[in-house]
Amino acid sequence: MPTIFQTSANQALRRVRQIQRVLLDGHMRWHSSNIKQDGYINIGDVSIKVKTPKRPELVPRKYVPSDIPQSTLKHLRWVMQKDVLGQDVFLLGPPGPLRRTIAMMYLELTQREAEYISLSRDTTETDLKQRREIRSGTAYYIDQCAVNAAIQGRVLVLEGIEKAERNVLPVLNNLLENREMQLDDGRFLMAAHRYDKLLQDHTVEELNAWKLVRVDESFRVIALGLPVPRYQGNPLDPPLRSRFQARDVSPAPFKEQLELLQEVGNNIPQERLSQLLSFASTMLTTESTSLGLPDFPIYSLQALVKIMNQVPNVPTADLITRLYPYETILGKEGKTAVTDILKKFELDHSPSRGIRDHIADIQIEGAEGLVSVVCAGQHHHIQVPVGCKQTIDTSEFVETDYHNELLQNMMLSHSVKDFCIIGPKGSGKSAVVKTFADRLNYEIEPIMLYQDMTSRDLLQQRSTQTSGDTYWRPSPLITAAVEGKLAVLDGIHRINPGTVAVLHRLIHDRELTLFNGTRLLRHDKYDDIKDSEQLSDDDMTTRSILRIHPSFRIVGLAEPPKVGSSSGQWLNPELLSMFLYHPMRPLSTQEEQHVINKLIPDVPEIETLLQLSHKLLSSTDATLQSIATSLSTRQMLRIARRRAAYPSESLYDAVHKACLSRFLPRLARTALEQALSNSDIEKPCIDSSIDQIQMSVTCEIKHEVLRIGKTEVNIHTPDNQMKVPDVLFYDNPQHLSVMESMLKDFLLGEHLLLVGNQGVGKNKIVDRFLYLLNRPREYLQLHRDTTVQTLTLQPTVENGVIIYEDSPLVRAVKLGHVLVVDEADKAPTHVTCILKTLVESGEMHLSDGRKIITHKQGQDQGQDVTSNMIVSHPDFRMIVLANRPGFPFLGNDFFGAMGDIFSCHAVDNPNIDSEMSMLKQYGPDVPEHILRKLVLAFGELRNMADQGLLSYPYSTREVVNMVKHLQQFPEEGISSVVRNVFDFDSYNKEMQDTIVKTLHKHGIPIGARPTNIDLAKVYDLPKPELVSHWHVSSPGTGTQNRTALFNCPVEEKPLNIKGPVRMPIESFPLDRHESRALRFSEEQAYWMIPMSENNVIADVAVTKAQAHSSQTDDIIHIAAAKPIALYTMNPHGQYINYMDLYDVFPTMSSTFKPRLKLAPLGASVYNSVVLHEEMTNMILTINTETGDLTRFDTSTLIETAIDKFTRRFQTSDSGQGYYKMCREMAHTPEGLLVFYKVNEQSLEVINMLEGRAHSISVPFNVASVHLVDLKKWLIQDAQTQRRYLLEKTSQLGEVPNYQLLPIEEDVLNDKVPIHGKIDMATTSRLDESTLNSALSQDVSSPNRIVTTRGVYAGILEGFPDLQDTSVYSIPREPLSEQSTNWKDPLRHLAVKPVTGNVEATVTSLPESGQIVRALSTWQVPKKVFPNEVKPMNLSGYLEVADLANHKLRYIPVPGPASSSPYNSWLLSITDVNMVMSSMSNDGLVTVDSGGCVRLWETSIGNLTRSLGQWRNMIGGDPGKLQVTYQRDSGKEATLPKHGKVDSTNDPHVGGDTWAGGTGGRSTAGLGGKGGPYRLDAGHDVHQLSDAEKEAVPEHIKRAAREMGQKAFKERLREINMSEYDADLYESYASNVRKQVQSLRVILDSLQAKGKERQWLKNQTYGDLDDSRLIEGLTGEKAIYKRRGEQEPEMGSPQQLPKKLKLVVDVSGSMYRFNGHDGRLDRQMESVVMAMEAFEGYENKFQYEVIGHSGEMYDVSFTQQNAAPKNNKDRLNVLKTMQAHSQFCISGDYTLEAIDNAVKMITKDEADEYFVIALSDANLSRYGIAPKRLAEVLTSDERVNSFVIFIGSLGHQAQAITKEMPSGRSFVCMDTKDLPQILQQIFTSTMLTSR
Repeated sequence: MPTIFQTSANQALRRVRQIQRVLLDGHMRWHSSNIKQDGYINIGDVSIKVKTPKRPELVPRKYVPSDIPQSTLKHLRWVMQKDVLGQDVFLLGPPGPLRRTIAMMYLELTQREAEYISLSRDTTETDLKQRREIRSGTAYYIDQCAVNAAIQGRVLVLEGIEKAERNVLPVLNNLLENREMQLDDGRFLMAAHRYDKLLQDHTVEELNAWKLVRVDESFRVIALGLPVPRYQGNPLDPPLRSRFQARDVSPAPFKEQLELLQEVGNNIPQERLSQLLSFASTMLTTESTSLGLPDFPIYSLQALVKIMNQVPNVPTADLITRLYPYETILGKEGKTAVTDILKKFELDHSPSRGIRDHIADIQIEGAEGLVSVVCAGQHHHIQVPVGCKQTIDTSEFVETDYHNELLQNMMLSHSVKDFCIIGPKGSGKSAVVKTFADRLNYEIEPIMLYQDMTSRDLLQQRSTQTSGDTYWRPSPLITAAVEGKLAVLDGIHRINPGTVAVLHRLIHDRELTLFNGTRLLRHDKYDDIKDSEQLSDDDMTTRSILRIHPSFRIVGLAEPPKVGSSSGQWLNPELLSMFLYHPMRPLSTQEEQHVINKLIPDVPEIETLLQLSHKLLSSTDATLQSIATSLSTRQMLRIARRRAAYPSESLYDAVHKACLSRFLPRLARTALEQALSNSDIEKPCIDSSIDQIQMSVTCEIKHEVLRIGKTEVNIHTPDNQMKVPDVLFYDNPQHLSVMESMLKDFLLGEHLLLVGNQGVGKNKIVDRFLYLLNRPREYLQLHRDTTVQTLTLQPTVENGVIIYEDSPLVRAVKLGHVLVVDEADKAPTHVTCILKTLVESGEMHLSDGRKIITHKQGQDQGQDVTSNMIVSHPDFRMIVLANRPGFPFLGNDFFGAMGDIFSCHAVDNPNIDSEMSMLKQYGPDVPEHILRKLVLAFGELRNMADQGLLSYPYSTREVVNMVKHLQQFPEEGISSVVRNVFDFDSYNKEMQDTIVKTLHKHGIPIGARPTNIDLAKVYDLPKPELVSHWHVSSPGTGTQNRTALFNCPVEEKPLNIKGPVRMPIESFPLDRHESRALRFSEEQAYWMIPMSENNVIADVAVTKAQAHSSQTDDIIHIAAAKPIALYTMNPHGQYINYMDLYDVFPTMSSTFKPRLKLAPLGASVYNSVVLHEEMTNMILTINTETGDLTRFDTSTLIETAIDKFTRRFQTSDSGQGYYKMCREMAHTPEGLLVFYKVNEQSLEVINMLEGRAHSISVPFNVASVHLVDLKKWLIQDAQTQRRYLLEKTSQLGEVPNYQLLPIEEDVLNDKVPIHGKIDMATTSRLDESTLNSALSQDVSSPNRIVTTRGVYAGILEGFPDLQDTSVYSIPREPLSEQSTNWKDPLRHLAVKPVTGNVEATVTSLPESGQIVRALSTWQVPKKVFPNEVKPMNLSGYLEVADLANHKLRYIPVPGPASSSPYNSWLLSITDVNMVMSSMSNDGLVTVDSGGCVRLWETSIGNLTRSLGQWRNMIGGDPGKLQVTYQRDSGKEATLPKHGKVDSTNDPHVGGDTWAGGTGGRSTAGLGGKGGPYRLDAGHDVHQLSDAEKEAVPEHIKRAAREMGQKAFKERLREINMSEYDADLYESYASNVRKQVQSLRVILDSLQAKGKERQWLKNQTYGDLDDSRLIEGLTGEKAIYKRRGEQEPEMGSPQQLPKKLKLVVDVSGSMYRFNGHDGRLDRQMESVVMAMEAFEGYENKFQYEVIGHSGEMYDVSFTQQNAAPKNNKDRLNVLKTMQAHSQFCISGDYTLEAIDNAVKMITKDEADEYFVIALSDANLSRYGIAPKRLAEVLTSDERVNSFVIFIGSLGHQAQAITKEMPSGRSFVCMDTKDLPQILQQIFTSTMLTSR
């Protein structure tokens, strides 16, 4: 700090220098008293006469300093020269007040009156010449500035020439050149010399009669402007430019500026000022400008020096950032450049601060305040202006150290200049300013700025008085200036820079000229005029001069500019010179926690939430940073309030709700989920079943209390019941959940925002919500033409007077209604943003001058509330509805602009259960299966729309309308009703194909005919023959039999249970396809399970719906081997659960062939399944819901290690030595399972429910065991084939007793006995009617069905309960073991694979009496194949033997869609390539070797019912239609008669005479009454049948085909392409045609958004502009607006295309492994897709395809500006790619290629940069770590870089992706997924750009 002696010495030195300059005539000292009136003033050698002004108040004052710098004198001398010559001048220079100051200094020196106008884009001809005003009902022309200046001899000062629109200023051309102008009122301005010449021959009266007006010879024009094109604006019109003399007014020399700063900062060392000025001068050099740095506002340095003079120890670097916030406005290179300059002049260091800067004390006395601040640990006192508010508000603002430091900095800025706060939305800018105003007793005047705001809206608005006279009403800004308020300009970043330019003079000079001529002057200038001219305040008002209050200040609020954006950089050099800037950062974690804890104490989990928010904010990922904006401080407080009120709610849901994650792009949503997981914020485990939801969320009104879910509120009693909405609404769980969440926020006083797709029920939810609350509603629908004026008021003209009618918004505020703002996204965000002040502070200015104030403000003011104030009702609330942001909606991002000031709720289409619940209420008579088909189909269509595959997002609204139709007209089929929605898309072939395919997938038979029935052919089944009798031995039937009985030894075994171990469960989508879309067959539906390439299907089992009371659907379980895995699914569900059991069954050798079998359990363990591996005899119990796995082990079931090892190398395919599991009774409450070993003499029994086991020994080798009853088992001897019945007779203690009963067989017919091994025996009996039909006799007895390979079925009548059994057989030709064509010498080496599971290839359907067997094609009788031609690619046939109807059918089963060559060979040597199992209601499920699950219906009864439903869905042909008129004849019917016959057969209506008429009485006809019978005389409307209409003649079809072929060949000839090449290209293009279409849909949406037209105002035709009604009343012509292409403002950044570099991998590995996974083909298809999709969008997207291989990293395949034009060019690209990959050397340049692309793409300017690399995942071979790849992708923040792995060995790609930054890498193993990935990439930038 300088000493007193140093300061005095500096002052003395400056005084000496000043004296020297005066003596040397270097400066001129001047005072106004030195000028004598009517004298002369000299500047150097130029002099001019000074005249006495007629109106001294129009002469500028206090511009000329006491010491005029030499550079300024030179400018003034030049202006004086031009004045002497009578020439108009143009002062040109950089932004700042210097040009205007020089002009005003000259006018003050010469005592010239000034007419000043600040030009803007809103300036019109009337603002310059004449404007009409209505006085006493008559329109008069009022002269404006140019005319007044010309007539009165004043100087016209035009500032902002470059901002005026073209063709406005040329109106002055003739006035400038010849001093002539034709006025609108008929007068003509004439040059002085011409007028005086006429005056010699004519009198003044004559010239007045001719309406000639003399232009004073003293009239001059001084224009002020910026040089264009360096700065933004319109270039000078050449004729206009030629009329001016130009002068470059550049900043003063360094020395002069330093001296000026020294005068201002007399307490500051010269060295420090020199450093500061040196820095500023360096920033203005050509070198700095070439770096793209904005001009440094050097003219504002005085403000900094004033602060430094008061607080000397304030860091200079901190002050520079206020004047030039380079950290906010510059990119990385710019920041580095500025930092280097600061270092060069030693201005970069800030002193260490032990104590943070803060405000110590504020003392207010009158209009001044003394603020004590602490800066760098030292106390300083500064004087600041203060407000005049009497009452002080008690704010809830919680200060932190950061806030106090910011307020201290604001105080310093406030002491010298207006300032602006720049901070992200929700960071607390408004709250800080309010606290600042409260401390200084300021009354805030909030002024919301918006994009299309005009200078009139900002300063003055025209209106009419009650008499109809026009007047100008001051804006809130003008009111604030006069009354000394704090004007807060909220949204400076939104307003057009040309509009805010009208405030330059107000901010710099505290002067302003309004549209009606009123002048606002700084208080000291006002007082000077008043004193010098001896005028009173009334006199000053009469002369239209108003005093600006000395306390008046302006504070700006803005969001940070978008660095690097061509359109988001609002902080230009002009704005930099207007304010001091204070960047405001979001609060730190500790600061935010401090604020929240103070305002809302004891909020649960708030620390976790804050950590998440700041992790997102501090992330280097732009996507995560953009999500962080949704978790602003304002939003965090909202979450905290709700968490405090409802602590049981999930933090996970709160974050998703605040971020509106449902509608985030997929990349952003994934990134958010990952961030939540990393912060340990887990998704709550909630039972989401429909029953649970309905129990927890219900709605009722009881005792005037509304309850939704668990939230209650008292019913409101409104004043106007008529405005309470009442809408048809059916409660459903999802909508009630949304309403409960809305109610919670409503009770907390929040305004609500509902966002969702169209048709999801947003309006209905809100209306129902308000109906339940009994709250009146005001409705306001926005649209693209909504303006700020129409949002608040609606102007009308009545009797020549403008009347403003309140909009629904104003009415809702007044009356306390709920304002529903619909379609908020359709209005421009710069219009809807004016709602911010209303929602945030409860205040708003209306266009008629009124102001909405809060209810509290109204109470505080009491009687002082004026008619211009509208007090907000305490019950006022706002609910805003908007469509989701982004694709496919083309609305504005309302949520992105204003989402954080509302409590947001995502309204999605109802889930399946909720939508079903709702539709059942709309269509109670519509069959449920139809509702489910509609719900599933539309759900998938919505998902496709979300992914960009469809351009229209189908909504619940369409489904409801269709259900209503079906309810009213049930005879019409669904296939015709759905066309009510989809006919919109009937002319878009690609979209129609997609829709039809989706509808068919879900079983909606659009396009099907009732005759399309494809059921299997029916054959006669041989009738059963009685072939033998079985006699079961039992005690007491004789000595011989008694001796034959055998009590089997039973030994209880310990059951060791290991586990449970929880295995991970993965979920995959269940993509179910209904099979009866176009044709009706036995197949119901099919889907694929997610198998790996080597998986082999082993077994299938079904947990039937009856297994447990809570289970409503069957559950299918599928076991797969190689590796062993378990799949579980609900056939009507959405997901397949997958459990990998590889770790449980490690493969010991490649010859290990596991044999698996499943047994679903029932009763209390219905959610578990037993998996048995027959080779190792491993028994596992798996809970399919939780993944808990337990292992059961008995001592007898465990083999030695040697046995297990040798078993893995057995080659026998007989099954000998394997353990078998009998699962028939597993579903019973006991959970009974029986295990046995083939050809051994023991059975192992396990009771799964009780966990007990025992072993049974039998006296023979067991061949098979069948549990025909819970206590009776059929056993067969392996050697003698003799059968036994093993019966559980008693339970002795813990060990049961088993008795072996031999079965004696008396053969009656040895031709068709039941010989051999029994494949299957049923566990339940046929019902009596089915048994009687099967046997063709009346019989009632127990029975069972058995099957062997020699019979279709055997019926055991009387078995197992009776001693004697009659055996009936239905014979067949024995099934062959293998195909007769199959000859494989290696067959004996292969173990029969798992699909040789005999038990899984035959099953029974007991309810319908059917036996179903899976057969291979060669096992099917020849009669099934017409012409003995066997179909190819079948898995086999289902042989259905219908015992009750004696019919036989063979149903073909389609072959597997895909299977590896190894599996194909392995499976082809088995009997059949599928497994199957029965389901509930006699359903059937099969699974083929490719993993395709199919559901079948074979029962005649079920097929008949389903066929009827299918035909109903198609709908019947209404036949011939006719029009029938119903009328009342007024006559009674007579006796019935036939009536007369008209020989001409003319139609007759009524009359009681003619037969065959219509609408009559008594006679035979149609549509009448009283006739004897109906008689159709043929008077009908005839129409062609559908078949006839569609029967196009063959010759026409042939001609069409020939025409197409001819055009195709002609096109090939044009592009010189052979048909072979065309076919080759088509082989790639056809695979991606739909993907190209979907990608072009995305590009179209981006294109359409940019082409939207704008309103062009001030037009002479079009629609009447409401904002210019008064101008229309006064007779102006340009009062219309019309839609048109908005031309970009001159000098504005060019709309640049997006640039894309597609980096493809053409290395040798792509060619080498193409045969493995098709990666090179997939890449070439991807390139084709990109080339075709981007064709025609070159103006929006420029792409380039470059490749890399082992040879080089920049192989160019396409040029940026020369994209392939046709198929030949595109094919050449593909050929080049393939050739390079085939012949290049090995190696990898992936990193180098991506790095080069990132660097090269930014060489040319573009709107956005994308680098997308396609590569295989074979990176580890070349030592490329994922971390290094991530560094290259993120090396340039301007470039959006991504890598897509299209080839992978194993899980390489997935492993790399997990280690990459979120959203930077993708795995695409199918080209059809590429459009969705590209859409994610393109939409990921949507968040970062909003």
